[in-house]
Amino acid sequence: MTFRDPAAALEPRLPSPLRPADDDRFARRGLRLLLKRDDLIHPDLVGNKWRKLAPNLAAAAGRPVLTFGGAYSHHLRATAAAGRLLRFPTIGVVRGDELAGRPLNPSLERCAADGMRLVFVDRATYRAKGDPEVVARLLRDAPEGTVVVPEGGSNAAAVRGCVGLGRELRGRADVVAVACGTGGTLAGLAAGLAPGQRALGVPVLKGGFLGGEVRALQSAAFGGPAGEWSLDDRFHFGGYGRTGPGLEAFAEDFEARHGLAVERLYVAKMLYALVALAEEGAFAPGTTVAAVVTGRPDPDRGWRA
Repeated sequence: MTFRDPAAALEPRLPSPLRPADDDRFARRGLRLLLKRDDLIHPDLVGNKWRKLAPNLAAAAGRPVLTFGGAYSHHLRATAAAGRLLRFPTIGVVRGDELAGRPLNPSLERCAADGMRLVFVDRATYRAKGDPEVVARLLRDAPEGTVVVPEGGSNAAAVRGCVGLGRELRGRADVVAVACGTGGTLAGLAAGLAPGQRALGVPVLKGGFLGGEVRALQSAAFGGPAGEWSLDDRFHFGGYGRTGPGLEAFAEDFEARHGLAVERLYVAKMLYALVALAEEGAFAPGTTVAAVVTGRPDPDRGWRA
């Protein structure tokens, strides 16, 4: 069967909508807030997952795909869904070998239902997932011709795929904010923006390592730095998967204000950061700030869809 280009076969909604959000926390400081609704691109490959996966899947051209993620990985879910929709095999390498003997959580259960073969590895092996020997060992049990896509889908192809996000926002905002896991979306977004625009990344993991990752991704994708970008590491709420009552209350309030279901692990942290920065006076009066909504709440984790 001939492989169908995902950009044509899956009919993504592009450009994604850009909508104003009337919010007094910004208005009283002379700021304008816009919501870039990448969560509406596709029902199964949501937001930046579409932008990063589509070029990788096009390059794989129907061959099996092996990729990596944690027990609640949005990237694994999107890859598995793409495999089902485009009819190619998928393999998900999951962090945590202790999960192998337990019932699958709803997220991994969805991956399996979409046809993904799950391989559970210990945390030391997972940390070494970029080691050629580790990859070769994983590929020994995979079908011939399997293509490896990195964690989060972030590689040079993915970064170039995210350039379109920046281009869609040219001339529409002064600052464009996005939550960051592996840095690929920020790297491409910044490259796609026009001179005078700035991309702001809000890491959802602690550790302060992401700047180097973004620089490395831009070097791989473009041969060097591209666009203006910065990071604010203060809003990870303890690390990936961590939220807490303060963030939960903020997200519920934002939902009530704007009628937007707020994803907690990424989007809520980015929105919280923007409100905090506005209150700190980080944006000059007259600034238009666009917030990229990269995903939807996962009902499997108890949040509204």
